[in-house]
Amino acid sequence: MYKRDFFKWLATMRKSINGYGYYVDFEKVYRNVEAKKVELNILNSLIGSTDIKNDFINLVQHYPETLSCIPLILAVRASEIYAQDENGSFVYQFNRPNQSVEQYTYFMEKTGVFDLISNHIVNNLYDYCLGIETGLDSNGRKNRGGHQMENLVEYYIKQTGVEYFKEMYLPEVENRWGVDLSAISSDGTTTKRWDYVVKTKRMIYVIETNFYTSGGSKLNETSRSYKMIAEEVKRINGVKFVWITDGGGWKSAAHNLEETFNVMDTLYNINDMENGALQKLFTSF
Repeated sequence: MYKRDFFKWLATMRKSINGYGYYVDFEKVYRNVEAKKVELNILNSLIGSTDIKNDFINLVQHYPETLSCIPLILAVRASEIYAQDENGSFVYQFNRPNQSVEQYTYFMEKTGVFDLISNHIVNNLYDYCLGIETGLDSNGRKNRGGHQMENLVEYYIKQTGVEYFKEMYLPEVENRWGVDLSAISSDGTTTKRWDYVVKTKRMIYVIETNFYTSGGSKLNETSRSYKMIAEEVKRINGVKFVWITDGGGWKSAAHNLEETFNVMDTLYNINDMENGALQKLFTSF
């Protein structure tokens, strides 16, 4: 049997798998700002006001719904904001006003929003909030990044034409195909969720996938854990454990990964998938 060279394999790891949609979800940005378009355009009437406090009070009395825009102007996702100073502490509700209009005026002054609006620092609150939403959306990159590897693996699984299941718990695998996975679940004391499960005529493949852009202790823990699972699965007929991982973070955790690599012939990276590793695996049993 061909023996793979770990360091040649490690050298094919990718620094990044970021797609074009990773950076900003503009559809979401436009949708969120468009939902406040009317209220923001009403607030635009305050831009350049020379009597911002009284103009704001009059505006809110006629259009209290405009208060719902304030958290967005401050780059806050919540509709409730806490603030305190020497004059006391307050919880401000912006979807359902719970303070006097004078108290909201105090809030606007102290947070600097009045200065932003009245001194022409911004000329259009709708455009300003597009920028705010774009910045807020960058916080979602972690979640988008976490799904990129899973989506990539799913793409290559689909290419093979096999039957597969996504996010399947260990007991579901046992019940569906009548296999005993107690060696993995510590006799039922832990519940494992597989990223993917592939079923062929003669084999069940339980699959884990991840991507690490940077190093850290988690990589070593993951490598040791998956090595243990790989060794336990070898005792279960009709089941194979597959681990698909990648990322530049492994360069700093190579030792533990090498140990797992040496005992696990179904440890793959993106380069392996591109070269048909999953197709060969699923048709070999």
